[in-house]
Amino acid sequence: MITWDDFAKVDVRVGRIVEVSEFPEARRPAWKLRIDFGPEIGVKRSSAQITNYTKEELEGRLVLAVVNFPPRQIGPFLSEVLTLGTYRGDTVLLVGTDAGAQPGDKLG
Repeated sequence: MITWDDFAKVDVRVGRIVEVSEFPEARRPAWKLRIDFGPEIGVKRSSAQITNYTKEELEGRLVLAVVNFPPRQIGPFLSEVLTLGTYRGDTVLLVGTDAGAQPGDKLG
């Protein structure tokens, strides 16, 4: 069990995917994402194993991501945020939000 204070330390924000690139160096199939979290946080990079989505399905999509984990080196790519998803077998399904949400909105 964790406390409410533990959970409150996790900063989850709404972001809009603005760029999707191939990531052939990844051990498991993944995309390299650039996600805009609004003026307070800016654009951050994320590696995400969500290849069940096309580039076209991802670009412009609102997602939720943890923005206060330390960056993580994934091969030659530095992932700055953790894009959130759920697992169904080997498939990752993105966690999203309603269309009225704006980049930078905080989960609370």
